Amino acid sequence: MGIIQTPNGFSLDNTGRRVVVDPVTRIEGHMRCEVNLDANNVIRNAVSTGTMWRGLEVILKGRDPRDAWAFVERICGVCTGCHALTSVRAVEDALGIKIPKNAHLIREIMAKTLQWHDHVVHFYHLHALDWVNPVNALKADPKATSELQQMAGPNHPNSSPGYFRDVQNRLKKFVESGQLGIFKNGYWGNPAYKLPPEADLMAVTHYLEALDLQKEIVKIHTIFGGKNPHPNYMVGGVPCAINMEGDMSAGAPLNMERLNFVRARIQEAYEFSKNVYIPDVIAIASFYKGWLYGGGLSATNVMDYGDYQAVLGDKSTDRLPGGVILNGNWDEIHPIDPRDPTHVQEFVTHSWYTYGDDSKGLHPWDGVTEPKYELGPNAKGTRTRIEELDEGAKYSWIKAPRWKGHACEVGPLSRYILAYAHGVTYVKDQVTDALGRFNALAGTELTAKQALPSTIGRTLARALEAHYCAEMMLNDWDDLIANIKAGDFATANVEKWDPKTWPSEAKGVGTVAAPRGGLGHWIKIKDGRIENYQCVVPTTWNGSPRDPAGNIGAFEASLMNTPMERPDEPVEILRTLHSFDPCLACSTHVMSPDGEELAKVQVR
Repeated sequence: MGIIQTPNGFSLDNTGRRVVVDPVTRIEGHMRCEVNLDANNVIRNAVSTGTMWRGLEVILKGRDPRDAWAFVERICGVCTGCHALTSVRAVEDALGIKIPKNAHLIREIMAKTLQWHDHVVHFYHLHALDWVNPVNALKADPKATSELQQMAGPNHPNSSPGYFRDVQNRLKKFVESGQLGIFKNGYWGNPAYKLPPEADLMAVTHYLEALDLQKEIVKIHTIFGGKNPHPNYMVGGVPCAINMEGDMSAGAPLNMERLNFVRARIQEAYEFSKNVYIPDVIAIASFYKGWLYGGGLSATNVMDYGDYQAVLGDKSTDRLPGGVILNGNWDEIHPIDPRDPTHVQEFVTHSWYTYGDDSKGLHPWDGVTEPKYELGPNAKGTRTRIEELDEGAKYSWIKAPRWKGHACEVGPLSRYILAYAHGVTYVKDQVTDALGRFNALAGTELTAKQALPSTIGRTLARALEAHYCAEMMLNDWDDLIANIKAGDFATANVEKWDPKTWPSEAKGVGTVAAPRGGLGHWIKIKDGRIENYQCVVPTTWNGSPRDPAGNIGAFEASLMNTPMERPDEPVEILRTLHSFDPCLACSTHVMSPDGEELAKVQVR
């Protein structure tokens, strides 16, 4: 291919050494990444590939739309619940169903619980090891670690030298046993790791704390939704009754004791994100102050539908507004309408699907999920053992969504850039405070526009959003209690439960600010059954292959121009890709390597 210039401003050169990372691990699903390096080991071309086919859109055809949430929720076991929420919103939109205020507030608490949990697990258990060397923590001085903790997060109660010494001794026994477990396959000798031992020990300690805390916060889902993962939802509201004077044996899962339990878990989340999570990200980032790579499309094109919906129009600041920013112009925010066929389209020119005419994009209401697996003429290897992909042909199971033809990044960073540009006071204050603390620790003077569009900025935005969600949950809980005290116990609207009340044809769309970005489900209903169902998920936006015009997606763009210390130890590639928290199980549309049907199951 040689050097080509993409319409969205990237110069690609695939003539240099190619490095393949397959699979990309510590993510949900299956992903492959190929990059080309120049003579200085700088990435000059990137090819991102989703390597599995989901097929749920096909499974849903002909089914009852009231059941769709239960199917699509199984798309992913990590972002559990957000697909269900998006689905019931789409069906309710199609059928004109208004849910009770209590149902709205309970859904919001469940969604923000997921958001907080997902962000914390992402950073500590999926992403931190791209920055943190746990083996190096054995060299730390526990007293100096305690001093670092007091400087980074002075309000965390677990910060004594003795506490860090105990954790260090536990870690030492673990390492000396020769069974490193989850820490085994890291590139711990790579000079790309910059933290001093004390910062490594602090981060590993909080890694363990987050393991304990994450299993507590999800109990909110078990109270409101019956279980986790995959809590229960329902079209028209939530499947949990309220009986403030009874106990659970009376058949109502919500009483004052259970609601107070929820309040306590929210408070724990609030304290952890404030005193541990955000300080950790800022402290770790300060040691990587010169590593401002990985921005990609976040520096130019970002998108979100907007969410954290206020109740009945009140608390207008209690939301992150959506929109689209193009070409890095934060002074102009374009609207996005998921109903408009020109706003959201998916292309399959370089995806293993076919539309018949693959040069055209389709709006999700008219979407087609027809697989067409074939390797390009310049690919190397075989269909079942690919050595090198041909990016000039089809090369991914992920489609290519575009806003009016523009590739956009989605995610917490996009939401925060949009909110910052919109002038949302809470977000601007958060960013200003975090950036001030970072600059003080790092000895820099970076502005928001310099720091946010980067791998580090993407990671920081998640931490800030987690704490924002915790604070909003406290408000949602107060509103829920006030509404119940006012005598409102309704949790579901079943006026349109019977399909006989539905129009013969209807279509709707639901959107959610999912942990990885803007999530949309589109549904068409005919004669009481699903005629078409399409999910366009955040990793579809971010992990998309090239479109007919040659625009590259957010994953590929984020890797461009990144220098690598040791190409055979691609920590820089993993660091940036992990910052998106890719969910390939969500984004890809299961079939065998040769494409034949795997199994047919008839349910009686």
